[in-house]
Amino acid sequence: MNAVGGTVQAAAELRERVAAELDGRGYFEGKAWLREAFTVVPREHFVPDRVWWPVAQDGIYPLMDRTVRPRQWLRAVYRTQQMLITQIDDGAVRPAGPVEAESFTAFTSSISCPAVVVQMLGCFDPREGDRVLEIGTGTGYNTALLAHRVGAGKVTSVEIDPQVADWARERLGGLGVDARLVVADGEEGHADGAPYDGILSTVAVREVPRAWPEQVRAGGVIVTPVGTPFHWGGGTYDGLCRLVCDGNGNAEGQMVAGVTFMKVRGQRKERPFEELGWPSLGDYRVSVSRAAGQRVRASP
Repeated sequence: MNAVGGTVQAAAELRERVAAELDGRGYFEGKAWLREAFTVVPREHFVPDRVWWPVAQDGIYPLMDRTVRPRQWLRAVYRTQQMLITQIDDGAVRPAGPVEAESFTAFTSSISCPAVVVQMLGCFDPREGDRVLEIGTGTGYNTALLAHRVGAGKVTSVEIDPQVADWARERLGGLGVDARLVVADGEEGHADGAPYDGILSTVAVREVPRAWPEQVRAGGVIVTPVGTPFHWGGGTYDGLCRLVCDGNGNAEGQMVAGVTFMKVRGQRKERPFEELGWPSLGDYRVSVSRAAGQRVRASP
């Protein structure tokens, strides 16, 4: 693997710098495996040469081009709190240059910022040997981190977009990562490999699909962003939920952090939150049952 902006060492030094910053903020929470995975897996290997900066400048989203400004691109890859956009309008907008904010509908794929990647993996906290289902392969970066922890052949990752899946497959193969990639609708999970020890979704849902808790063993966990009516920074954000499954298609847990993620394709359409059962106040918890679907309620 050839790093940009100098040498492989330059990228490794940036990874260590970000790891130290996250460590100082308590993101690794004593999880040595997670820090090791972060510093060993080359994040830059999974980022396309051309990506969009997600903050508009005068109504335009700039393009970060590795072939033109490699050092700027590499620094962007290792911004602790900054994601990068890898797809717009399901690939209809090509990464040929900056894009005007009014010229497209939505960002549809990205590589999450290092802080959120680590936060989610720390919440999921798989064990060595666990059989894991990932929803939303994306660039393949998170898949590689999971595989580093649980081992060869233990990760099944579902991606709905064939082109995105092809990219991830090539990137993972280039590093010798042994993970199973499936092109399918992640809302259905992947029953052929069930039951899993856990499901980690890197895309947000408005309602937790019933198939997910049905495919996780008793005591296994689901970690996923769930859309909320909460507002922050001029928009709504998702609640990162950790659910514990009972092995009979039910799960219950709570929101542990506020995050922002793109929605699964089948749930992009907005729905009134009162239809989803959101209370107006309280300590929010999430439960999923085979009989009733998702419910969000305030704890006593």
